Amino acid sequence: MEILRTFDIVSRMLSEFPKEDALAVKRNGNWDKFSTADYRQLVDNFGYGLLKLGISKGDKIFTISNNRPEWNIMDMGMSQIGAVHVPVYPNNSDEEYSHILAHSDARFVIVSSQLFFDRIKPLADKTPNIEKIFTIDTVQGAANINEIFELGAQNQDQKKLEEIKATISGDDLVSIIYTSGTTGVPKGVMLSHTNFLSNVKASTHLLPVDHTGKFLSFLPLCHVFERMVNYLLQYQGVSVYYAESIDTIGDNLREVSPDGFASVPRVIEKLYDKLLLTGRGLKGIKKGIFFWAVNIGLRYELNRANGAFYEFKRKIADKLVYSKWREALGNNIKVVVSGGAALQPRLARVFNCAGVKIQEGYGLTETSPVIAVNHADYPDMRFGTVGPVLDNVEVKIADDGEIVMRGPSLMMGYYKDPERTAEVIDSEGWFHTGDIGELQDRRILKITDRKKEIFKLSTGKYVAPQVIENIFKESQFIEQIMVVGAGEKFTAAIIGPSFHFLNGWAFLNKVKYRDSKELIKHPRVIERYKQEIDRINENLNPHEQIKQFELTCTEWTPESGELSPTLKLRRNIIKAKYKVLFDRIYGYTEQDGHLQEPIPNPEFEG
Repeated sequence: MEILRTFDIVSRMLSEFPKEDALAVKRNGNWDKFSTADYRQLVDNFGYGLLKLGISKGDKIFTISNNRPEWNIMDMGMSQIGAVHVPVYPNNSDEEYSHILAHSDARFVIVSSQLFFDRIKPLADKTPNIEKIFTIDTVQGAANINEIFELGAQNQDQKKLEEIKATISGDDLVSIIYTSGTTGVPKGVMLSHTNFLSNVKASTHLLPVDHTGKFLSFLPLCHVFERMVNYLLQYQGVSVYYAESIDTIGDNLREVSPDGFASVPRVIEKLYDKLLLTGRGLKGIKKGIFFWAVNIGLRYELNRANGAFYEFKRKIADKLVYSKWREALGNNIKVVVSGGAALQPRLARVFNCAGVKIQEGYGLTETSPVIAVNHADYPDMRFGTVGPVLDNVEVKIADDGEIVMRGPSLMMGYYKDPERTAEVIDSEGWFHTGDIGELQDRRILKITDRKKEIFKLSTGKYVAPQVIENIFKESQFIEQIMVVGAGEKFTAAIIGPSFHFLNGWAFLNKVKYRDSKELIKHPRVIERYKQEIDRINENLNPHEQIKQFELTCTEWTPESGELSPTLKLRRNIIKAKYKVLFDRIYGYTEQDGHLQEPIPNPEFEG
């Protein structure tokens, strides 16, 4: 059947891939499974219920929810009556919520739980366009979405529904996704059915999982990356299991034994760190073999480029170590799709060497999102790149190095903001991504930095901070880092330590401290970071080397403001929040600052 609108995916699933576990979620210790037939009926009932409540084509509905089958049911139910889904991050600020509630012109709000009902209700009460709030969980005193389902079940009008569907084209607006942004007010990215589906159809041959497989989902479905993957999986008939939370991923992987999952690099980094932690707990020869295998992985090259003897050693490492890694991930992983930020090449090497294929991609909310993605195998997989450009997308590199694209996945524009739309889409239809990159072999895309974030030292030398930050984040002592130096004589950094690792190192090295504030000021800690930074600096050009640094005493999170909901640095906020540290680095106060660096060794010892 022809798939022109997102809701057509449900019909395709029912006709071609009927199954008992189309969607599943763990509740109260058990996996609650939804069959394809259940899914179809619930989507229809939700649509019927919205129609009975007066929702019509073009009306907006604001949602905040964790990953669960109800998210898909709401999304598809809205889209098949022409309503516009406005999904929002659970960790947005109240100011962002207030802006989106009003700016989106939403009529209804649907939230998952008591927590979000309590946060949103006072804001919605002040927003004239909001008519009603529903909850998914039972919340005392709040309307529940079961009322919508029941209303729909009692007022089924298939003829009317089919008539409405017939009026919906691929070019119609299906969703407004407000970019979290790292600065300024969130922009509402308008995406059509065609935007999403063109991306889905161009990616189907890249997914090494068919309708007999399962995927674990844990990234927020309001994020365009996870949402598109979610559509792709359903289009292919793959069962989608929703993890309980980000903290239960390990347990859920072992329970579900999925064929794959989508991830952001930070989650992959944490998985790697947990594996290393297991290795450090070993003794004697077992520990030696473990880290020998890690080093084999760090030197991995595609296409058997390291030669026969290396491949022989890799085979031994696989039997002794890598097979246990795969077992910890459910023993069935065929692919991990990575997006949202740059993946450290060492992680791609190690996991691919261990038989866990990581396919890193690249895109933006405005491009629905995929522009390029690494395939499963060489030559269409290249470490340090985001892979070949999709077949239906055009990409070129502008004179200043900026990546520009055009194609059917390019957004309709920013909602109620033609001026900002015109700033990013030129007269020839090219979207200016704001990223700097290069094309290898005229088709493999490599990202080098953000155009807006490249800065010039007072010496006239240019510094690309993201590249440097990614290199330094390979250190287990560094959770986050922001490289600075615009207009200054040298490059410096504010560092958010990896306190989990640092506390372990301090314990083993008998460093005494009362709290994190005292820990980061301890001379031995500062010296340890100094050694690590010196080590990493050896691989950088002189003007890129970190000459001074300061450590922060708290972790950086979306909740504390340093990171966006998609875990990108909010540079202006960090600079304002840690102004004292910046001033100290560059001598704007009476105190001298010291810059330090992390360790080369993957172990606590040393």
